[in-house]
Amino acid sequence: MKQKSFFASSRFSLGLTLIILFGTALAIRVYDITDLPLDFHPTRQLFSAVKARGMYYETLPDIPEWQREFAIQGWKTKVTIEPEILERLAAFIYQSTGEQLWIPRLISAGIWLLGGIFIFALARDMISVDGAVLALAFYLLVPYGIYASRSFQPDPLMVGLIVAFWWLLYRWAHLTPNPSLTWRGGPWIWAILAGIVGGLAVFVKFVAAFFVIGAAIGVLFGNFKLRELVRNPQVWTMGILGVLPGAVWIVYGKWVLGLFGGDLSGRFFPALLGDLVFYVQWQVKGAVVASGIGIMLGLLGLLIAKERGTRTFLLGIWAAYLVFGLYFNYHISTHDYYSLPLIAITAVSLAPLGGWFFARLVEAGSSRGGDAGWVRSAVFVVLLYGIFSTVWDVRNEMKSVDYRLEEAYWIEIGNSIEPNESAIALTEDYGNRLAYWGWRKLPVWPSSGDLYQAQLRGNPRNIEKLFAKVVAQNSIFLITDLDDFANQTDLQGQLASYPVIVQGDGYLIYDLQDPLEVGP
Repeated sequence: MKQKSFFASSRFSLGLTLIILFGTALAIRVYDITDLPLDFHPTRQLFSAVKARGMYYETLPDIPEWQREFAIQGWKTKVTIEPEILERLAAFIYQSTGEQLWIPRLISAGIWLLGGIFIFALARDMISVDGAVLALAFYLLVPYGIYASRSFQPDPLMVGLIVAFWWLLYRWAHLTPNPSLTWRGGPWIWAILAGIVGGLAVFVKFVAAFFVIGAAIGVLFGNFKLRELVRNPQVWTMGILGVLPGAVWIVYGKWVLGLFGGDLSGRFFPALLGDLVFYVQWQVKGAVVASGIGIMLGLLGLLIAKERGTRTFLLGIWAAYLVFGLYFNYHISTHDYYSLPLIAITAVSLAPLGGWFFARLVEAGSSRGGDAGWVRSAVFVVLLYGIFSTVWDVRNEMKSVDYRLEEAYWIEIGNSIEPNESAIALTEDYGNRLAYWGWRKLPVWPSSGDLYQAQLRGNPRNIEKLFAKVVAQNSIFLITDLDDFANQTDLQGQLASYPVIVQGDGYLIYDLQDPLEVGP
């Protein structure tokens, strides 16, 4: 039974609220979007940028052949796990606009905003329009989501498809007639669409399977009996459509294209499950993404959800996140963007709380002689304050840093290394900045994080042997990540025997062929 509505009682109020939310969400995402994509996980964004440039340069006429070959090689040598959807779309648009990194970022932002439509529709169908407004506001304006949703990587597209699947599946379950009857008519289109969209989410990024399957279990077992599901052809259709795209990609990618390599390993470390620090780090990353208070209120919303179907759905997606984090335990505790679906999970979980809260406001207004106008006005003022405060803080953070000067910095470093000189580097983003702007592809020395991950695998690196191999194969050692260099005391000790031949602004170059003389 739907709760009393605060927003739906006035179409003007609801329309104005949606315009403000979507308009503000779009405005903050396009603000300073032409800055270099170094504000959010640059390693992952530049990974896609290097690939897109290679695809673009492959078809670009009238460029130096060495640049074409370098760009294509940069693309081809990158490990491929997910289909290169956004990269190929960016490369296609580059043919009309030139190479502009803000284009794929803007596409990601647009996809995230489209996902907001499905968040609103899902929360409205589950709870009420009031609950949907709160869910939408959180989804669009939580600070981490603003940065993440305009990043050049597949995750915003994955989340957008996941929330679209959630709504289609929930819609199908509540439009479906008695499963014991003959299956025909309207529900079939919802089943087919849900299967296709769920399959596309998994196709875009395999990890979406956790959130697709978790939602499916929650919705199906919250509304039907097992016997009904087994006999239901629409359920089987959704399942086949959901599995098919990802399965085709795995088969085609692995056995035809020879992709994936060993990058699928190193995701699960059983030792972490017994380490309390792992759970603390996971909690910290989750709180960075969806905010500790947001997660707390979302869990309260889960607890107060009344309808069984709503509760099982919410339990399904929360359980999916839990299982996902336990399996990808290294990445969930070290890479905050792995928790990006938590924003959507928290958003829809806030809907029951939002429905309850606004219903109390309606009652408060009714108790004062039936005139709830003052309550409505006060709520809009409070909402506008919250929106302005959040967006202004994000805007100030974006304005405080200008990454555009980094391009010249990496060009300088690239020019300081001879094209045919053998070199190795301890540098940011696995050398992606140097490759993208400096046009130099160097083998990289492992970062502190890489050394820690190797230790977790039970295969700690012998720094002395590794360095001896480096000296035998390279003439110079480039250091640009000075913070990580400060943490690697073993490497500092090895390089102490070699002279610094270039000390630039924020980087060092060691000569590995002319060691310092050791005194008697």
